[in-house]
Amino acid sequence: MLDVVVRGLWGVRQQSPDQLADRWLVLLRALAAIDGETCGHWYEAAEVNVSPPAVALTVPAIAEYIDRQNPDSDADYIGRVASLSAATVLGRPRVETWINAGGSAKRVPDSCLVTFRSRELDESVELVRRSGEVLSAIGASWDADWGDAYNDDEHEAVADAFGLRPSEPRGGRSVYLSSGRAALAPEDLPGTYTRTVTGGLLIDLTRGGTAQPSVESIVEANRKLRTAGALEPLPAPFDRATF
Repeated sequence: MLDVVVRGLWGVRQQSPDQLADRWLVLLRALAAIDGETCGHWYEAAEVNVSPPAVALTVPAIAEYIDRQNPDSDADYIGRVASLSAATVLGRPRVETWINAGGSAKRVPDSCLVTFRSRELDESVELVRRSGEVLSAIGASWDADWGDAYNDDEHEAVADAFGLRPSEPRGGRSVYLSSGRAALAPEDLPGTYTRTVTGGLLIDLTRGGTAQPSVESIVEANRKLRTAGALEPLPAPFDRATF
């Protein structure tokens, strides 16, 4: 059984469908660079047992899809929600990516997620072992404030340890920190440290998929990051996108 989530979140950043599509396309290309067979082709969200149409990997096509998924007049305020599913490949997990972003509302953070799910496969699959790279791609493409990669046990353990709401900053088996947060990060966490092109920092406790951090070590890493101030929430209502 496989259920791993990789996500990035940020504060308020109003963006048009074209701007959202541009960032999403950067992420989709990065995912294809990690695993082109699984993530090279994407399809619209559809009901079960319905063959969805493919989405052309261009800004105009993705922007049109985002716009079509969000017909309400208040989309500029509440933001736009859309999802894409990767092609089904035998022996690979089901991959989906979601966005909820672009509005001017200042209470709920924007987000982008990539999920890996399978009833038959486990976390040894290539894409999950490289989930740190996926998180780095999300952080860079969306200029996220923070992000994490986790399974249910890891997520619940961190939430319970610190009494966190779903959208409060935290880390999982890997954590992404925007440049302001990265400046506060301790240097002794048991993982690899990698800077992104946007100045963010990826701390990967899996060391590129070569290690399996325990739930206890993930909680302890969160404790150190919180003590250092690197996981402080953005003040609400949000007045910016990143810390």
